[in-house]
Amino acid sequence: MRCPYCGGSETQVKDSRPSEDGAAIRRRRVCPDCAGRFTTFERVQLREVVVLKRSGKRVPFDRDKLQRSIDVALRKRAVDPERIERLVSGITRQLESAGEPEVTSEAIGELVMAGLKGLDDVAYVRFASVYKNFREAKDFEDLLGTLSDGTPVSAAGPEADPEPEASGRRRAGRP
Repeated sequence: MRCPYCGGSETQVKDSRPSEDGAAIRRRRVCPDCAGRFTTFERVQLREVVVLKRSGKRVPFDRDKLQRSIDVALRKRAVDPERIERLVSGITRQLESAGEPEVTSEAIGELVMAGLKGLDDVAYVRFASVYKNFREAKDFEDLLGTLSDGTPVSAAGPEADPEPEASGRRRAGRP
C-alpha cells in the first residue's frame, strides 16, 4: 500500500480490526519514510459491477462515489454514521449479488432514494431534488406529498379552514 503523503511503497500495518458492521477490515497504517499515519479498509468484492450512465457511457461502480453522494444528502443531519455505513454496504452488496454485470445509474439512484427515505426525510428530498433534476417548486410539492401516507398534501395544508369569514360567523371575543 502506497503512502498517501510521500508515495512510499512500504507502509506497515499497526492495527487491524473488523469495521462496525463486520463487512470490512479496518487497518491503521504508518509510513516508515515520513511517519504519516492513515486508515485503509479491506472489503469483500463479490464481482465487478459496471454502471451504465444516462449518457450511454460505462464506468466501474465506485463505492466511494456512492458514499460521497449519500454524505452530501445527509450533511448536517443527525444520523448515526453506523446507519449510513450499513446503507452504503447494503446497496453495494445488493448490486454485487444481483448477478447482473451492468446496472443503470437510475437503478442505483432508486436504491439510494429507498434507503434514504427510511433513514431521513430531509436527506431523501435533498437527494431526490438532484437525482430527479427538480426545476420548479411543484416538483418538491409532489415529492413531499409521497412522504406522508402516499396521498398528496394540498399547498394550504390539511388544517386549512376556508369558512370563518365566508359564513358570517364570528369567533368568540372578536367584534
